[in-house]
Amino acid sequence: MTTFDKRESAFEDKFAHDADMQFKVNARRNKLLGMWAAERLKLTPEEADAYAKSVIAADFEEVGDEDVFRKVFGDITAAGVPVTEHEVRAQMDALLDTAKRQIMA
Repeated sequence: MTTFDKRESAFEDKFAHDADMQFKVNARRNKLLGMWAAERLKLTPEEADAYAKSVIAADFEEVGDEDVFRKVFGDITAAGVPVTEHEVRAQMDALLDTAKRQIMA
């Protein structure tokens, strides 16, 4: 294996690792967001766990975070709980930082 091949392999490995870590961080953020929303919706612990899983699953609908935002914002507003778009987006940002810290620990 040449030096170039080793370097290429190292870049591919790093890319795969970074992609895996980003997936884990996003999944953790979505779970935390689901638990936050479940608290706002006054769900039982069992319902909250199921809801958090549904928020994680919602992220597979399309690329990006809009699918998760639409689910959480839509569910909270449909339940008649007052919330703003800004509040949900700010919570998503804050929980992304929390998820990164938790995954890196």
